[in-house]
Amino acid sequence: MESISDTELIQRFMADCQIRNLSRYTIESYKSTLNLFSFFLRKRKLSLLNVDREVLRDYISFLLKQGIDYKTIENRFSTFSSFYEYAVYENIVEKNIVLDIRKRYLRRYKKNDNNGSKRKLIDVEEMSRYINQIFDIRTKAIAILFAKTGIRLRELIAIDVDDINWDLMSIRLKPTHKRSNLTVFFDYETAILLKRWLKKRETIANKNCKALFASYNTGGRLGRHAIYESFTKWAEKAGLHNPHSDSLEEHFTPHCCRHWFTTQLRRAGMSREFIQELRGDKRNSAMDIYYHIDREELRKSYLACIPQLGIC
Repeated sequence: MESISDTELIQRFMADCQIRNLSRYTIESYKSTLNLFSFFLRKRKLSLLNVDREVLRDYISFLLKQGIDYKTIENRFSTFSSFYEYAVYENIVEKNIVLDIRKRYLRRYKKNDNNGSKRKLIDVEEMSRYINQIFDIRTKAIAILFAKTGIRLRELIAIDVDDINWDLMSIRLKPTHKRSNLTVFFDYETAILLKRWLKKRETIANKNCKALFASYNTGGRLGRHAIYESFTKWAEKAGLHNPHSDSLEEHFTPHCCRHWFTTQLRRAGMSREFIQELRGDKRNSAMDIYYHIDREELRKSYLACIPQLGIC
């Protein structure tokens, strides 16, 4: 194990976050969280490099005694997970010890507002691992499009190749009764995978097929069942989806990406109005109806806040 001070290690991690193009808000949040944890460790004559499960459990107990709510604790451990993932990548430590603790004590789900049931909510690192382990380029492009736009399954199915504006990095969706704003944006990671898929699509799609995602079997527009099955098949391989469970919290489906998209933008500091616009939610109040959102400002805010997944 490399000998390095907490201060220097945190600085290295911050530099890595900047290279990964994480938002300033995320980087500042990571730094603050790690400094607080380092202070906790110093009082116990420990450092970030000699933390074990017992120390992490003690820290959870310490935070609870301080009146810190579970949501805040979950967010802090998400930072720790990202930090130790970096340390593993740099061969500073052998294992990300946070993963087991989070799985046992801090399983994170978002409540469904309609019926109180729980829907799985994964973190940025888990989303990155899920998408990066997908070998099929079509499914990989579908997965990142769900994650980076928050669109619904039926909206993705209806996208045509000509709906993509590569200059503005946006997609024009087809009108539906559930959606107000029809324009969604995507980032460079998404663009890379979409272009890879389009090269593959040239050998698959029928000449008359306008659909962005075409079927391997028919060459026509890919259907709901095929998209759902391919998405959840890879989620099952990643350990995120249990098709045999009756519990909603054990399932990771395309709709979970809509929750992930919303949550990550909120955590990155995006305004409620901008998130509502990107989600295409119906405007209800008079303020919502008459509030004008500048399209370029919305695009820049999106690019600043959407998490980077290290897609390869």
